[in-house]
Amino acid sequence: MSGELPSAKQTEASKAQSEADRSGAGKQKARQLQSDADRAAVPKHGL
Repeated sequence: MSGELPSAKQTEASKAQSEADRSGAGKQKARQLQSDADRAAVPKHGL
């Protein structure tokens, strides 16, 4: 990223991923949130 703040989706995905990493639960949900956030970032950041 070019110094921009992460979107709400990216922040939510990051939190879900952290929780999944710690507890081992919710990995599929975290994966889906991350995928959605990545897709949303493409038009926003021009990736």
